[in-house]
Amino acid sequence: MEHRRFSELPNLLRPDDLLVLNDTRVIAARISGRRFPTGGKVEVLLLRPATNPTYDTRATRWLALVKPGRTARPGDRIEFDRFGSATVEAIARDGMRVLALDLRVPLEEFLNAAGRLPLPPYVRSDSERNQEDYQTIFGVRPGSVAAPTAALHFTERTFSDLERRGIETCTLTLQVGLATFRPMRTPSIDAHEMHVEAFDIPIDTARRIDAAKNAGRRVVAVGTTVVRALEAAAEEDGTVCAGAACTGLFITPGFRFRVVDALLTNFHLPRSTLLVLVSAFAGRGRMLRAYEEAVRLRYRFFSFGDAMLIF
Repeated sequence: MEHRRFSELPNLLRPDDLLVLNDTRVIAARISGRRFPTGGKVEVLLLRPATNPTYDTRATRWLALVKPGRTARPGDRIEFDRFGSATVEAIARDGMRVLALDLRVPLEEFLNAAGRLPLPPYVRSDSERNQEDYQTIFGVRPGSVAAPTAALHFTERTFSDLERRGIETCTLTLQVGLATFRPMRTPSIDAHEMHVEAFDIPIDTARRIDAAKNAGRRVVAVGTTVVRALEAAAEEDGTVCAGAACTGLFITPGFRFRVVDALLTNFHLPRSTLLVLVSAFAGRGRMLRAYEEAVRLRYRFFSFGDAMLIF
């Protein structure tokens, strides 16, 4: 174990490494509304279209989390001031609701005007600074309801230093959803069922990864979302299939990694699928020792916390 600053990342990598990043962008999916006709406050978190995991601004039926849940029974209506309303159609699994949106403006305009980025509950301040910081500097493809947090560390200086070192970068998109941030509530990891998330791997990215693997170079994933997308799209021989797809892949100890050689990731919550993934990648005992060291030295955990680079 070594303790370094994130600014040293380019020097910790080899000049022939290939760095893969998730270029998703978090949408302002948390909206405050009022229950009709009582006027009681309701908070809605739009997760994804009800019939397709892929983000689609034309969709009118959405899976959502509603708080407080007891006020969201089938047939209930939630009003969003001048923007329109939503009707609860059904209660789905894990407490999710199916909402039928009846908006007076396009969805993107609605989210931009009425929504906020859904900061995790342990981020206690919903300040404009935190809203701004909960977005990677290179995110361009909207659709996520949580940030790919390992990528939050990157600055323009980081990319300049990577380029100076000759380290190649490429991107894919995984729309971060409930599968990534919902904790496990089952008594064993084998009983946990992952939600599906949509991803898209460009042809150029797939070609670069395959070229790197064929040349014996390392593929370095920036974040667990990149790991899930690459390993879900991998053939038995490690060839990465380009294109859009969906995955409910749950990476647990014993998983054979076909693509990823190194992983940059933040420190994750207990009972999370992300902690299981890094334990599968690096070994449970090794991860426990790393976490004990991080706790002892008062490292910061979770979204705005510190990171680890695992080879």
